[in-house]
Amino acid sequence: MALVQPATRLRTDYNRIAELARKTGEPVYITRKDIPELVLMDFDAFQEREQVIKLSDIVLSGDLERLREAGDLSIEEAEAVLKKFNDR
Repeated sequence: MALVQPATRLRTDYNRIAELARKTGEPVYITRKDIPELVLMDFDAFQEREQVIKLSDIVLSGDLERLREAGDLSIEEAEAVLKKFNDR
């Protein structure tokens, strides 16, 4: 769920916005004139998000390498691989 706060509130009520980010673990979008400008996140939630991204990259790199080693596939074989991947 997107948590949106105006930029003026960041100046006047930083502690409340920081507590909101800590409690929910969700990013808080800071807007100016209803246009998203900044994102404020709890540091622990940010570190966890970064770790998930790094691990996902490792898994996807491994999958890509495995597919490269498999060689050329026919259209039917490629569709079977994609179906198997999507069914996970």
